[in-house]
Amino acid sequence: MSFETEFQFELPRGYVDENGNLHRRGTMRLATAADEILPMRDPRVQQNPGYLSIILLARVITKLGDLRAVDTKTIERMFTADLAFLQNFYREVNEMEKLMVRTHCPKCEHEYEVDISFLSRTEEA
Repeated sequence: MSFETEFQFELPRGYVDENGNLHRRGTMRLATAADEILPMRDPRVQQNPGYLSIILLARVITKLGDLRAVDTKTIERMFTADLAFLQNFYREVNEMEKLMVRTHCPKCEHEYEVDISFLSRTEEA
């Protein structure tokens, strides 16, 4: 079993650079503790906590189309649909795996999987 640390994505609209080139495909890596802690010291985050997601995404997006680098200015110039997509993708990639259990209906015997992740998280709290 291999452990994935980088994940491919495709933006719904795409980032248009200063030359008019469209960039849609990219790569995001798993976030580290430093990725989530260090931006808290940034004055932009202290003035506006909403800026945290901009810095986080700039830190974890390792590739976007043919761009040489992705920085906060890149994220700031994205369409809101792409920003929302990346925020959701970040959560999906960095949250714990779902705990799935295969079960069946006692009445009709239909088999299906149930996500019990929320049950184990509530018991831990």
